[in-house]
Amino acid sequence: MNRRHFILAGALAGSSGYWTAAQAQAAAGKPVILVVGDSLSAEYGLKRGEGWVPLLEKRLAEQKIAATVINASISGDTTAGGRARLAGLLSQHKPTHVVLELGGNDALRGLSLAGTEDNLTQMTKAAQAAGAQVLIVGIQVPPNYGSDYTRPFEALFSKVAGATKAALVPFLLKGVADSPEAAALFQADRIHPTAAAQARMLDNVWPALRKLLPAK
Repeated sequence: MNRRHFILAGALAGSSGYWTAAQAQAAAGKPVILVVGDSLSAEYGLKRGEGWVPLLEKRLAEQKIAATVINASISGDTTAGGRARLAGLLSQHKPTHVVLELGGNDALRGLSLAGTEDNLTQMTKAAQAAGAQVLIVGIQVPPNYGSDYTRPFEALFSKVAGATKAALVPFLLKGVADSPEAAALFQADRIHPTAAAQARMLDNVWPALRKLLPAK
C-alpha cells in the first residue's frame, strides 16, 4: 500500500468512528506530532527509517518523551497540495503539534511567492484553530535562482511565522547545503540529502520543536 493509499485508508477508518493511536494519545494528553512535508521529510532515496522524521521518533524515545509522530509527507508535494489535504489530516489525527516542511517544490516549479506565503499562512492558521502548535521549517534555494527570488523566498518563512506567532526553523539544510562537505551529503540528484545528512537536519529542527513539547 503506498503512502497516499495509507493516508486515505486511515481517513476512512477515522470517519467510521474508530480512534487512531494518535487520537488516543491526544485524548490522553500526550503529544501527537504531525509532519506535513515533501521529499525532504518523506525519506526520498533513503532506506526506511533513515530519514530525519524516524530519527525524531528515536530521539523522543531516548529522551523518554511519550509522543506519537505521524509522517504525512509526500515526495513532490507543494504548499498547495499540503493545504488541500491538511484538513483531513487534522481531523484524522488530532495533532497537538504540526510541523510544516513545504515550499521547496513551489520554488522548483516557479510558483508565485505570494501563493506560497498564503498557503503556508492558511495552513498554519488552520492547524492553530484545531488546537495544534505549529513549527514552520524553512528552506532556501540555490543562488542561481537570482537574488530577486532567493531573498524574498527565504524571508517568507519567517514572515509567516511572525504573522501567525508560529515557531520557526530558518533553514532545514543548515550545515548540509552550506557545508564544505556538501557534495558528499547529497544524493546524485544534488537535491536530496543522503542518510548521513539526516541527523544534522534533525538537529536543526529539534531545538525549536523541543521548546513546544511539555517538560518531562
